Amino acid sequence: MLNPPTMPPALLLQDISLTFGTTPLLAGAGLAVAPGDRVCLVGRNGSGKSTLLRIAAGLMPPDSGRRFAQPGATIRYLPQEPDLSGFPTTLAYVEAGLVTEADADRHRARYLLEQLGLTGDEPPATLSGGEARRAALARVLAPSPDILLLDEPTNHLDMRAKDVLLTALQEYTGTVVFVSHDRYFIDRLATRVFEIEDGQVTVYLGNYEDYLWRKQGGGVDAAADVGLAAPVEALVEAVPKAPEKRLNPIKLRQIKERQNALEQEVAHLEEEIAAAETALANFVSIEETRRQTELIESHRSNLAALMAEWEQVAQLLAAHS
Repeated sequence: MLNPPTMPPALLLQDISLTFGTTPLLAGAGLAVAPGDRVCLVGRNGSGKSTLLRIAAGLMPPDSGRRFAQPGATIRYLPQEPDLSGFPTTLAYVEAGLVTEADADRHRARYLLEQLGLTGDEPPATLSGGEARRAALARVLAPSPDILLLDEPTNHLDMRAKDVLLTALQEYTGTVVFVSHDRYFIDRLATRVFEIEDGQVTVYLGNYEDYLWRKQGGGVDAAADVGLAAPVEALVEAVPKAPEKRLNPIKLRQIKERQNALEQEVAHLEEEIAAAETALANFVSIEETRRQTELIESHRSNLAALMAEWEQVAQLLAAHS
């Protein structure tokens, strides 16, 4: 018997079917997303990930099935190829997506642009693909919507822009559904992975590593098929009450490897500090004394950071031993 859900889903798609020409793309696909959830849609190219995201955004009607979003919820959708035409500047483009004209919202719009490496004064026609992508990200993030639907949000982004986006989404308290092939990004954001295969959706709790682990045979019972003609109750039941954090064998091995690497780095730095202190004891010149002193201070700072990380890793391993 199904347990009664504790809250309605933020976003619900039930029995979604869609055919392009004579080719079925989605066949009874179901999707239920909890408020505050971070869901990644994965699957082979052409499996229907972007199409399902557009249906979730209300931009494409399915052939059959139904869509539900929380009443009054604000939704922002990021397409793979954003269109900035018709706006004089990137700031005007971002501000056009705001819910209100409040000064705080306008300040947030410019702040996000600056964090993503734009001034806000750029004419959209002069932007590169990566710059247009960053402007589009600022537009969907600026109003702090209830639900974010992002199609390949890290495309054309450098590592700094990816980290800015990741930090913004980790601090964001709303619901995120995103399509991505970026494993680094998925691992650090997703609380669940939804795999689209043969027109239907299978749910996997956890990040991309958890998904791969279960695909390889670990935790088989944790995967839930919410596909063909799934009743609303089954879809709602697939929404976790509180995603559990735990370490699968892949993650555990990686953490142990990181601990070993930290120990080697600590030992190396301690040797470097000892060598610099020995050199400092033998006066050569004022310039050399200053250089060795600065080197020791830098090494000690790096050593303190490594030791702090090592303690965190050790505590995590102890908690899961």
